[in-house]
Amino acid sequence: MIGKPDKHPDFSRRGVLGLGAGLVSVALLPLPAFAAEDDMRAAQVKLFGDRPINVGRVNLKVPPIAENGYSVPVSINVDSPMTSGDYVKRIAIFSPRNPVSHIADFELGPRSGKAEVSTRVRLGGSQILNVIAEMSDGSLWSGTAEITVTLAACIIM
Repeated sequence: MIGKPDKHPDFSRRGVLGLGAGLVSVALLPLPAFAAEDDMRAAQVKLFGDRPINVGRVNLKVPPIAENGYSVPVSINVDSPMTSGDYVKRIAIFSPRNPVSHIADFELGPRSGKAEVSTRVRLGGSQILNVIAEMSDGSLWSGTAEITVTLAACIIM
């Protein structure tokens, strides 16, 4: 008959099970979580305000290739005499590809001796890390380092 819908749709048990298995497997896939460049800039503005950021004085050392993003060594050195009148107040590490852009924050003072920190960070993939140092006079200095990560650490399950 024309215009009369079928009473029984054409569903087979295999078809329904296959569709259900496909949906479950897609839902269980880990998806990488990324912050965008805008998110990283917003985190920097939240921490330092709209002050201009100068390039230089911050030396960042990371391995060129990290086989595992779960524990990547990072060493930071800031050119500063670390005297009572001229010292590094804060060193902050930012990542454009981690779910949270602001990775780490270190507070220093004139009694720190050297403006150096070493740590390990989790990275959500290959990227350019950005480090900002805040000086005692309020000026901001930055440095970057590119790193290739073969196994990303920051994923959503």
